[in-house]
Amino acid sequence: MGVSTSAPEKGPGKDGIALVTVDFPPVNALPVEGWFALADAVRSAGRDPGIRCVVVAAEGRGFNAGVDIKEIQRDGHGALIGANHACAEAFAAVYDCEVPVVAAVHGFCLGGGVGLVGNADVIVASEDATFGLPELDRGALGAATHLARLVPQHLMRALYYTSRTATAAELHAHGSVWRVVPRDRLRDAALELAREIAAKDGQLLRLAKAAINGIDPVDVRRSYRFEQGFTFEAGLSGVADRVRDTFGRDGG
Repeated sequence: MGVSTSAPEKGPGKDGIALVTVDFPPVNALPVEGWFALADAVRSAGRDPGIRCVVVAAEGRGFNAGVDIKEIQRDGHGALIGANHACAEAFAAVYDCEVPVVAAVHGFCLGGGVGLVGNADVIVASEDATFGLPELDRGALGAATHLARLVPQHLMRALYYTSRTATAAELHAHGSVWRVVPRDRLRDAALELAREIAAKDGQLLRLAKAAINGIDPVDVRRSYRFEQGFTFEAGLSGVADRVRDTFGRDGG
């Protein structure tokens, strides 16, 4: 259980790839330490001069179910502040990674999962993948910054207000998912793309990543931190606890 970094099996064309895998059973709802561990793993892989592409994947039922709500319910404002900082670090680590990041998404990709993939360079998804922000159902706010990178503005708002999800096929139609494949082909498809990227010159790839981030029309760090201020306001006002308690009684 945790976050691990490995190299794909050896062979022609497989050098230069780091595979970062998340595994927090039962649903990959990450505790504060898990988000920081993911941030450290991605940053470390990107700093390695031998790495030219990072693939972020997950084990289990789904790619990511967001933060560990039970940890916040148990530890209160301290855990909320911790989650705010930890999620910001993980999302930024993906965005600022010195080399391209490919997200391999299966099953549910919710809350913080959208924050991760919205900051990735490319998304490969399985046919069963779904993406959404159930924040309003869970007493939280945030990651609209990242959902807006996946779908058009008005669809982002509708998904946000309703807590509905979009399928991998729908995101592929919007151009934000590179490829949709059967679930048993997901890892191979992500690594296939990573090998194509990693075949480029490593120094030029790093310059390309910095250049593309430099022309991004939205400062994702500042935008997300602005959102997080309202999450904390909801916590201080008590409305977050009220909604989370209802979520817990419903079996979430």
